[in-house]
Amino acid sequence: MPTDGTSETGLRRIRLGMVGGGRDAFIGAVHRIASRIDDNYELVAGCFSSTAEKSQASGADLGLDSKRVYDDFPSMAKREARLKDGVEAVAIVTPNHMHYPVAREFLKRGIHVICDKPLTSTLQDARKLVRLAEKAGVKFILTHNYTGYPMVRQARAMVENGELGEIRVVQVEYVQDWLSEDLESSGQKQAGWRTDPARSGAGGSTGDIGTHAFNLVQFVTGLKLEALSADLHAFVEGRRLDDNGHVLLRFEGGARGMLWCSQVAPGNENGLRLRVYGTKGGLEWAQESPNHLWYAPLGEPRRLLSRNGAGTGPEAARVSRIPPGHPEGYLEGFANIYSEAAIAIRASTSGASVPREVMYPDVHDGLAGVAFVDACVRSSGRNAAWVSFAA
Repeated sequence: MPTDGTSETGLRRIRLGMVGGGRDAFIGAVHRIASRIDDNYELVAGCFSSTAEKSQASGADLGLDSKRVYDDFPSMAKREARLKDGVEAVAIVTPNHMHYPVAREFLKRGIHVICDKPLTSTLQDARKLVRLAEKAGVKFILTHNYTGYPMVRQARAMVENGELGEIRVVQVEYVQDWLSEDLESSGQKQAGWRTDPARSGAGGSTGDIGTHAFNLVQFVTGLKLEALSADLHAFVEGRRLDDNGHVLLRFEGGARGMLWCSQVAPGNENGLRLRVYGTKGGLEWAQESPNHLWYAPLGEPRRLLSRNGAGTGPEAARVSRIPPGHPEGYLEGFANIYSEAAIAIRASTSGASVPREVMYPDVHDGLAGVAFVDACVRSSGRNAAWVSFAA
């Protein structure tokens, strides 16, 4: 591996900083792995915890210069912006309520942002962040990583090309079982903040995994949500946020949909599944079998399409790395978002246009996700009344 700051492809690595993601933080490690798979980034600085001691220890674990490991994120943003070799992009991997204040500090200094989802914990902050990002004129990437899977790209292309005809029905579900018991009372860190309205926002399972499901629908189908009816519920006694949600969807143009998100469904680990049905055929994709896509042309037997196999197009091929038959999954899909971001950041630096085929969720997609949670909470609070949707 080159040691002069250039990647294996000969391009200079983007200097990356990170806020959050210290010792024992699952998603921080995922972001670091994803950023390195295609050798586009070099982690050079970070504020890895709200606790100074833990931040310093985490930086030492990662082999960073202690002068580039910070006790607080405002200090990091200020100093890195002044350094000749300061960070060009920052990855934000904190609990939801910190996304807005952290992003604000880096955006106002012209530093590109790669942020974990959801965009913010409140709709008000999401709208403010959109304005800040637009004013800053830098790239803002939201890591809805499932949009990076090759067969999700394939499904999107098939819908765009009209192979399903006019979309009529969409069904999406994201179901887990890890919060089936009162795990937050045990002191488990992930359960603690994800079920805390002050840190997670108004949605529990809705904000944590429902936003992924909603984003996947929008990414693949291009449908615009018009209204929804949501029934959210916390089954675990004492839980302050929903752990299960059933949502009916009405889209512009007449299509209908259903979304189910749950973290209290025993036997399910990470069950994200999408079904799309149109006048000419249907598609089905499941995250736990990510290299395959079922395609059912109307009146014909179902066909199983595989990554880089017969029947798939360039949209899947350009985000695949290894030959057919070798599985690619979560980390590779995440890495695709980071690599698309690298192309966009380099284009921004050079003044070039971002190629049309490059795609990633941005701050506007993030706003839509937070607006979805807000609409679900409002609807559920009115006994599942239909409410209009506006991002």
